[in-house]
Amino acid sequence: MSKTLEKGLEDKREKNNKFQWFVMVIFIPVLFAITIALIVLTFAGVNVFEKGKQIGEHIPFISGMLNKDSNTAIKEYESKMTSLEAVIKDKEGQIDQLSNKIEAQADEKDKLLLEQERLQQEIGELKQIQDDNKKAFKEIVHTYETMSPKSAAPIILKMKDDEAVHILSQISNESLAQILEQMPPANAAKYTEKLSALQTN
Repeated sequence: MSKTLEKGLEDKREKNNKFQWFVMVIFIPVLFAITIALIVLTFAGVNVFEKGKQIGEHIPFISGMLNKDSNTAIKEYESKMTSLEAVIKDKEGQIDQLSNKIEAQADEKDKLLLEQERLQQEIGELKQIQDDNKKAFKEIVHTYETMSPKSAAPIILKMKDDEAVHILSQISNESLAQILEQMPPANAAKYTEKLSALQTN
């Protein structure tokens, strides 16, 4: 039993010795030589990796792998570029649409502001006309109040009924009574009735 164990240990030692011999005699010197060669070539101005790639292109199997990887990368890059260009065009289209919409809204806003200004100006003009008309009407009423009732009555009788009633409704009660006294009874009654109906409304 002990002999078998000793033999196993010896075999294991021999294997370990062979491995150590391989590492010490072959692997480490080769690795050291490669490192020295890389340093020397780099100082000499040689791009070691580029040179390795060029040499690899002449070896059939490695060349095929490099070309395949390169072609695949190019195709993937082109595919991504096409996809990105499509996305960019789509975004540009959206930007154009939004810009047009904003411009249209700005134009519509300008039109509305101009229309608002025009309407405000028109309202101002109408108010001015209304004020002028009120002022002119007050002056007319004042004129009839200052006229003698005998002169005012015939003029009012020649007016249209609506105009006459409108003026008579603004004259003071004292002047109105004096003017109606100067009218024929039928006309005085007619205007009195119309004035009463106007006050009722």
